[in-house]
Amino acid sequence: MASKDLKFNTKTIHGGQKPDAGYGAVMPPIYQTSTYAQTTPGGHKGYEYSRSANPTRTALENSLASIEGGTHGMAFGSGLAAIDAVIKLLQPGDEVISTNDLYGGSYRIFKRIFEKFGIVFHFVGMQGVNAVQEKINSKTKLIWVETPTNPMMNIIDIKAIASLTIDKDILLAVDNTFATPYLQKPLELGADIVMHSATKYLGGHSDTVVGALVVKDQELADRLYFIQNASGAVCGPMDSFLVLRGVKTLHVRMQRHCENGKAIAKFLYNNAKIEKVYWPGFEHHPNHKIAKEQMNDFGGMISFVPKGGSYEEAIKIVERLRVFTLAESLGGVESLVGHPASMTHASIPKEERLKSGIVDALIRLSVGIEDVDDLIADLDQAIA
Repeated sequence: MASKDLKFNTKTIHGGQKPDAGYGAVMPPIYQTSTYAQTTPGGHKGYEYSRSANPTRTALENSLASIEGGTHGMAFGSGLAAIDAVIKLLQPGDEVISTNDLYGGSYRIFKRIFEKFGIVFHFVGMQGVNAVQEKINSKTKLIWVETPTNPMMNIIDIKAIASLTIDKDILLAVDNTFATPYLQKPLELGADIVMHSATKYLGGHSDTVVGALVVKDQELADRLYFIQNASGAVCGPMDSFLVLRGVKTLHVRMQRHCENGKAIAKFLYNNAKIEKVYWPGFEHHPNHKIAKEQMNDFGGMISFVPKGGSYEEAIKIVERLRVFTLAESLGGVESLVGHPASMTHASIPKEERLKSGIVDALIRLSVGIEDVDDLIADLDQAIA
């Protein structure tokens, strides 16, 4: 069967893949080489220098394209390197509309790197399309979406945002890191570009740093491939191998992340010492209906605020946890806890954080795949 005809769980293992031509290795070998022998100048077997292409990286890129329902994948040295490539599609004077609740590193590269080159960024709440529509003008060239957003778990209607770009020279890019293609397929909903910090759920084991883009338009792919090669922010063969290995268990891991996330969200919601819980699976969550329509489940990312909402209480809780590890990042098999105001979103000015609801007491959980009773017991003792 062709990869496009396979169901998702099968695509994670076989999509875009074939046994190695040399010895029939089931897993693509790690081609730890920088260069390739040529029979004559320009006479090679498809590879000449590993910045331009590497067989292990190609295997990963083919896999990513398959599971996202795209035609072209590109792997980078980090998620931010992938974002960097997307913004390099633009020219000075172009305008970008971005969600106002997004990863701090994305905000930082937009404001502190690219803004000084004449690219204008507008940060708006995207839970409805009106705020986005009001900002669109002849200079708008890119709309940048995260859904669910980091760390407020807001849900953005990808199909509705895509409808605003019809017959306009505007690209729609979606950061699909939190949802993964197991839960959400932005390209099928009208996006032009899907971005991943593959460090997170796609790799899944907290042992590598990789970024990725997937598209389904040849001309756009050619432009991004040129930037990838010219700028050189590619991932190495070992990192490519690790993420490809992770993708093969994505479906079973995400199922457990979702199961555990649901149980922990309900535990927190029913805990008298917790003031607010942000998880898109709740019926009262803003845009829950949209989440049900564009996602297959609600994921393992949860944010919450303890009663009283003090910075000091939040710090006490994260320091008392024993099964959850206090650390940056997310999406690994182990459960992690973070304090966005002082960690992942510290690069965003406090006044801007507060506008998005990122208060100093907010705690973010990346729920892993451990026994959920142990995770709940750990949270219970830390909160108590």
